[in-house]
Amino acid sequence: MNTLLSVIVIFGLLVFIHEWGHLYFAKRAGILCREFAIGFGPKIFSFKRNETVYTIRLLPLGGFVRMAGEDPEMIDIKPGYEIGLVFNAARKVSKIIINNKSKHPEALVVQVEKIDLERELIIEAYNDEGERMQYKIDNQAILVQDEQETQIAPWNRQFGSKTVGQRALAIFAGPMMNFLLAVVILIAFALFQGMPVDEAQIGDVTPDSAAIEAGLQEGDQVIAIDGQPIDTWDEMTSIIQQHPNESIVFEVERRGQSLTIPVTPSERVGQFGDPEGFVGIARPTEFSLMGSIMFGFTQTYMFMTMIFEVLGMIVTGNFSLDYVAGPVGIYNYTGEAAAMGIFVLMQWAAALSVNLGIINLLPIPAMDGGRLIFIGLEAVRGKPMDPQKEGLVHFIGFALLMLLMIVVTWNDINKFFM
Repeated sequence: MNTLLSVIVIFGLLVFIHEWGHLYFAKRAGILCREFAIGFGPKIFSFKRNETVYTIRLLPLGGFVRMAGEDPEMIDIKPGYEIGLVFNAARKVSKIIINNKSKHPEALVVQVEKIDLERELIIEAYNDEGERMQYKIDNQAILVQDEQETQIAPWNRQFGSKTVGQRALAIFAGPMMNFLLAVVILIAFALFQGMPVDEAQIGDVTPDSAAIEAGLQEGDQVIAIDGQPIDTWDEMTSIIQQHPNESIVFEVERRGQSLTIPVTPSERVGQFGDPEGFVGIARPTEFSLMGSIMFGFTQTYMFMTMIFEVLGMIVTGNFSLDYVAGPVGIYNYTGEAAAMGIFVLMQWAAALSVNLGIINLLPIPAMDGGRLIFIGLEAVRGKPMDPQKEGLVHFIGFALLMLLMIVVTWNDINKFFM
């Protein structure tokens, strides 16, 4: 139950902040955002605020912001249609009733001759007396079909009407917010837990660990291991990791005394599947506001470099599915992090946020990076790509992503349940 709750909270936060980035900068650019959704599939909860419907959907596999103009408008009114018009106080059309006009006795029923809902915002139509009239449409007019309301999207409210810079920022904002979220989480981690420092000193010692059995204590300053001088935490842990199940000798300073302590590191699986040693000690910490802020940025950068190292393996051909995890794998890892405590869970959430940001920026169709590529090509060509061709590319990319998700999920099942 704790694992499920942790997954819901973390993924909900990561997806929310990502999509909120898209929403905020799209609205700043004046784009009509029809829907802000967490999840995919059928709606299980929704409410409308201003122009946007906020929804939670059944399948918690991501989210989206539906911007006007990204997809063809679903309602098409052709000449000859009979529609109902409702006017506001300024005598502009505020509602256009497509069908079920009998439910709207206040509407003026007309037969359409010409209609422009994007640029001119006019309706030319014949009234019930056969007269051809012209009606101006309010730029926030509502289309009503099957009693479902949809706000019109004039050209200046559509995604495609904005500058290349505005559109690129609205797309890039999602991953950017994931990076900023990671920084904020890690700053909070350092403020509450303490900022790890790069000293060869023993911090917290895990109960029933190799360090406890050997007699290492919190506060011990490590001078050397097997005669090799040690100055930093990374130097110390590197030697420990190289000697699983092998005795090594710590030279430490404790309250002014020099001690020699033999330690046999336990063995665990390392980052890339190789065995590595560990003794069950934590890094020493200190509390500092400026240091915590710096830690947030430097640790986020470190997570980025680790992810790029894995991506580099794909390019060099050294890639293995063991280096990636799908929904099942992430669910299990989140459970393990939750079991280790809130601070480990915070670091895991920050790493996931960075990962989400980077993956979304890869030049893959249907991802933010793929969309940015098309915007960049438009900037170079001086004109947009054919929308149908671009849509086809994104569709194929999405289908391939779903196929990869299935393969990775099956690999997760094999690793964890078979």
